Amino acid sequence: MSNQPGSSTAAEPDQPDTDEPAAGTAPGTPAAPLAPLLALLASGWLAAMLWSTREAIQSAAAGVTAVSLSAFALPGVISAALVAGAALALAGAEPLTRRYGDRATLRFVGAIGVGMVVGLVTAIAINLTYADNATTNVIAGTTAAAAVIGGALAGARDGAVVGAVVAAALGALLFVVAFSRARDPLFDLFGGDGGTQEALVGAAKWVSRTESLLAGLVAGLLAFGYLTWASRRAQRRDPAAAAPRWPAYLFAGAGTGLLLLLAEVIIRVGGRSLLDLASALSEADAVAQTSLGTSRVDNGIWVLFVGALTTLVAFGRTLGPAPADDEE
Repeated sequence: MSNQPGSSTAAEPDQPDTDEPAAGTAPGTPAAPLAPLLALLASGWLAAMLWSTREAIQSAAAGVTAVSLSAFALPGVISAALVAGAALALAGAEPLTRRYGDRATLRFVGAIGVGMVVGLVTAIAINLTYADNATTNVIAGTTAAAAVIGGALAGARDGAVVGAVVAAALGALLFVVAFSRARDPLFDLFGGDGGTQEALVGAAKWVSRTESLLAGLVAGLLAFGYLTWASRRAQRRDPAAAAPRWPAYLFAGAGTGLLLLLAEVIIRVGGRSLLDLASALSEADAVAQTSLGTSRVDNGIWVLFVGALTTLVAFGRTLGPAPADDEE
């Protein structure tokens, strides 16, 4: 009989729990859409940076010129490796989350493993294609470390935020390359053709600030768009899923600047020997390395704050007025 004691309780464990998200993630942590595409784009960007650096070094005269060019190219390679490690680790961690559920330890270990593989493959590629010298070993080791650190960052629980940071960072890096065509006209616009040393320094500073401001704006808009799309996609699949709150948007918008500052730390720690060698070439090289390092730090700070402010403003515009309770 259906009314016997225990008959209803025996059937309850077989009933599926429809309140759990279909993707296996915890409520409020939407999955990262297009993670394989982000990994493909980041890998292509890393390969392009490695190839351009190799061509520049091999086309230069042996000795001091190659060392100087290696030091100038190191920041671009490190930032690309950091983003590629995070993107590929994210693409590897998302299937683990969907298959085994929201297990933070498993996700983190898987992301670290992917980052180590990316770093190892990148280091081997550099050692096989670059000239065999101390400079090559520094670039290979520092690039591998950046890829591993990027993989560790992708082990965070909220994959959508990591995906937003990766998408925003790729957009900002591509924007900087496209902005190079506008540097000379802006340099003249800001008074760089005045001929004096003060005018040249002031124009260069304003061009750099304009680039950082626009890059932060691009990063903030891309982070907001990606995170909003991921949230809506998750709510279509599971209407009970909670939308990300403003701290998630804040971190996603600031993520590109944080990656740039983290890349600078990796450069100054792992690439210290190469930077010191380039600075020892001449007094002008020492001044150039110091100026470039300061400029990279300033750029990271500007991108961080502008990106975070952009996402917060965009998120605030999506909020409507709080519903008022009707009094009887």
